[in-house]
Amino acid sequence: MKTFQKPLSAAEEAHYIQALQEGNSDEAAAAKEILIERNLRLVAHIAKKYQNVDEDMEDLISIGTIGLIKAISSFDAGKGKLSTYASRCIDNELLMLLRSKKKSRGEVSLFEPIGTDKEGNEINLLDIMEHEQVDITEQMALYENTKKLAKLLGEVLTDREREIICLRYGLLTGKEVTQREIGELLNISRSYVSRIEKKALNKLREKFEER
Repeated sequence: MKTFQKPLSAAEEAHYIQALQEGNSDEAAAAKEILIERNLRLVAHIAKKYQNVDEDMEDLISIGTIGLIKAISSFDAGKGKLSTYASRCIDNELLMLLRSKKKSRGEVSLFEPIGTDKEGNEINLLDIMEHEQVDITEQMALYENTKKLAKLLGEVLTDREREIICLRYGLLTGKEVTQREIGELLNISRSYVSRIEKKALNKLREKFEER
């Protein structure tokens, strides 16, 4: 499968949506093209849900892209996040394809098997329709940001700062520790823990935004 461009940041997405809705014809056309290109990865992720329903993946992506284009053309801020709204539109377009295929061979049943999942279990249209809508773009962005922060922890913080941040937010154990508990553990005052934590967070934020 082809490699797709990375999703837009929240600020970039807002900029292009505004250009699409408020810019002149050239600006709107350019913004629409960028919004489509930078959301094709979302189409591919959603299309994977349907890869075992006897349809070519490239065809699924093509149909899903139609749903993406419709979403971008009809989106407004009142509909929530673009990725969430687009996911529903892409899903709807793919479900319409499957229904039309079924209708060409007879009546559609939501419970009729249309393929199997990766484990070999039968899936039907109802399974797909009830599948929880996941904000895939947000998940990918969270994953990338988490990797970036993990790297910065070792690059920009002192040993003491890193220890306090890891304890405070449960980065190693999954259990958050209060400033008072950290102070008792390290034999320093709670206020000193607070100052170190604040300084460390500011350093992380500054370096994170630079990158």
